[in-house]
Amino acid sequence: MLNVRRLLLLAEVADRGSLTAAAEVLSMTTSAASQQMSQLEREAGQPLIERLPRGVRTTAAGAALAERGHAIRRELQAAEADLEAFGHLDRGVVTLGSFPTASASLLPLALTRFRRAHPQVRTVVRAGVLAQLREMLHTGEVELSLLWDYDWNRVDDDQLILTPLLEDPTVLVVPASSPLVASGRVRLSDLADQEWIIRAENHPVADVLRRACRRAGFEPRIAYASHDYQEAQAMVAAGLGLALAPRLALTNRRSDVRLLPVSPEPTAQSAQEQTVSEVAPIRRILLARPAQRVATPAVQAMARVLHTVARGFTDPGLDRSQLGAVRAR
Repeated sequence: MLNVRRLLLLAEVADRGSLTAAAEVLSMTTSAASQQMSQLEREAGQPLIERLPRGVRTTAAGAALAERGHAIRRELQAAEADLEAFGHLDRGVVTLGSFPTASASLLPLALTRFRRAHPQVRTVVRAGVLAQLREMLHTGEVELSLLWDYDWNRVDDDQLILTPLLEDPTVLVVPASSPLVASGRVRLSDLADQEWIIRAENHPVADVLRRACRRAGFEPRIAYASHDYQEAQAMVAAGLGLALAPRLALTNRRSDVRLLPVSPEPTAQSAQEQTVSEVAPIRRILLARPAQRVATPAVQAMARVLHTVARGFTDPGLDRSQLGAVRAR
């Protein structure tokens, strides 16, 4: 196989008509350039340049080979430009995994900000449940993914680098006309006689409801099994029952329901001492990437944007019953 560096030398010789000038461009001595050219001619099996009294010129074979050298030089220059562009986020692709509640809340804001800052970088989003998202990270289908977990099902995977983005508390969804709204905060133990809206088909939030109610000392009476959070809100608004949901899932809150924080339950240990027990689980939103892959500049930039957007959803000054306002930021 012909040596690429020697082909580049031949291209420079053809352009400049001089071994000395070509050597100078390539930071070589004239002697070294002459030796390399002789070696290329041996590899080609025929003369490639003719020595003239002043300078050199290519033979027919040399001219044809020099054109190949020009093409190689252009491709190498283009490759360097590509690398430079990727390093400065002028192009490329970011593949991102997400789950429905994140895709309906913080992800749209992150995508908008990222595209505004890096318009030449293409973003591709793959949706899935937790197990699917982890598999996509392992197989390389996505470079970065939003994940979630609760304290009883922590994501523990040494093949992933996990970074917490925010804590997503469980909130109580009640009709706007409910007397509970005036109280501001509610204990689940005070709601043992209520009917409940649950998520259908073994959805993780169904597990949250059952666990929370059992911690508060009762088994929930299920009035309806919903297939999405808008449907659950509609049933709550109609007075069919109350619901528990992650706060992020209710960014698009209906005007006829209200969201209330769940108060801890007091636990009397003695007449002089009381402790409190948290019954409403808190969901962690995580950002994950494969541990064995180096994060590209585009992936790093997307991660920074997601962290910035996540901080807006944990703003302590935010009215938790008006989550839709976050979207305007």
